Amino acid sequence: MNLKDFIRSIPDYPKKGILFRDITTLIKDEKAFTEAINQIVEKSKKFNFNKIAAIESRGFVFASAVSYLLNKPFIMLRKKNKLPADVHSVDFELEYGTATIEVHKDSINKDDNVLIIDDLIATGGTAEAAAQLIEISQGKVSAFIFVINLFDLGGCDNLVKKNYKVENLIEFPGH
Repeated sequence: MNLKDFIRSIPDYPKKGILFRDITTLIKDEKAFTEAINQIVEKSKKFNFNKIAAIESRGFVFASAVSYLLNKPFIMLRKKNKLPADVHSVDFELEYGTATIEVHKDSINKDDNVLIIDDLIATGGTAEAAAQLIEISQGKVSAFIFVINLFDLGGCDNLVKKNYKVENLIEFPGH
């Protein structure tokens, strides 16, 4: 099954000049979604990890299913002011603005190995912020797995240059 066939491309969203890769068409198809989860599980076998984290919000869709199948704790990396207890925070740049993500301080223990899952990587700013959250919490990033890599925007390359392990299921140009 070619998962690329299940990704809808929407021009000029969320702003002019952006070609948005929409995963909702993949997750609404039970066979394609199952295949994506199975591929993430298979790729995860290369890495040593005891927890799975995901970036809000579309990363939650994939990571929660993988967490369930692998019987691993699931950690939510959320937008600012969405978590009720004490948090670690990281500010970062997006392609079209700035943002903050947070994690509960008690979610990650010293020396936890954390697999980070997200739906898409573009320039990598959000992924780098997620790694910083894991490391601020004294955990280690085992690897990243993305459903989609927008290869010409350089996010995966930037993560690899910083010595992170990176996998993806499918690739598209970013524009």
